[in-house]
Amino acid sequence: MNKAVLAVFALACLCTAASACKKLSAQQVVETITKYSRVVDLTNTFSDTTPLWHGFPASTTKLMYYYDDTDPAHHPSDGTGFYVNRYCHPGQDGTHMDPPAHFIQGLRTIDQIELDEMLLPLVVLDVHEKVAENNDYEITMEDVIEYEQQYGVIPEHAFVALYTGWSSRWSQGLDAMDNLDANGVGHTPGWSMEVLQYLYETREITASGHEMLDTDAGYITTTTGNWPLEDFILRHNHYQIEAMTNLGAPDAAGCLAFIGVPKIEGGSGFPARVLAICPLIQGSRTFAKAAEQLLDGEMFDLSHEYNEDVPHWKGFDNTATRDTLYWYQND
Repeated sequence: MNKAVLAVFALACLCTAASACKKLSAQQVVETITKYSRVVDLTNTFSDTTPLWHGFPASTTKLMYYYDDTDPAHHPSDGTGFYVNRYCHPGQDGTHMDPPAHFIQGLRTIDQIELDEMLLPLVVLDVHEKVAENNDYEITMEDVIEYEQQYGVIPEHAFVALYTGWSSRWSQGLDAMDNLDANGVGHTPGWSMEVLQYLYETREITASGHEMLDTDAGYITTTTGNWPLEDFILRHNHYQIEAMTNLGAPDAAGCLAFIGVPKIEGGSGFPARVLAICPLIQGSRTFAKAAEQLLDGEMFDLSHEYNEDVPHWKGFDNTATRDTLYWYQND
């Protein structure tokens, strides 16, 4: 990990408690985490061929500017001199954040997610071997109890990720991710209500994430047309991350999760960049001390809110637009 990682999300973290400051300065916290950590990218690469929910239009990328006009493979629409694309995609595309407002009208949108919800202790619940034997597998309380017996109680305000191994299908496309049978029934793993209730209500976690395109197992969504587990998370004003990857690489406990999303005014969802910052074996205790101070520190948002009216270079006039693809059901 290098120091630039801490700036990717435009967040500055400073020590606030006097007792903690005596232990490590802000600079020492950064230096310690830099020295004694490794970074794991939990984000799928986003492109026009990304597996996408069947109800969404395909994503498109338009080349606006390119370095010069001598490359026959590139035909910019607006000019040359530098490289700029225009992207058109649903908010729920690639590895993405679902804010509460994605399902529940009146609850929080992307720009209303608090800063301290973007830097969290990471917990990874590993059921990938069970999913390999049963694609319909839903995590059970027995799985969670086994985790806590081995690693300790899941901490408050954690980000809990469900590792199923399903991201290995990502490069194979939507059919592999959906895994439909001849009757159109999906066979994908998922969360369970008993586990989500335990995590959010008893352990009081902040957010959760998974590799699949849906929170609920595929047989539920394809036979009922409903998403009761996703509704539970969002209705309780929490966000979730979908379509994650590399969840077998972080440690099951002891890592930090960084969740970065653009600050889009009224955003219904957006592709996210999610990282796990994990301690090296030789510096795990030192890392833990620095990470604790970092989580307790004050955070500052260095980002402007984004909407169609933000100032931008004159060559980009009228390029930022937003279309509403879906709206809440009328009563």
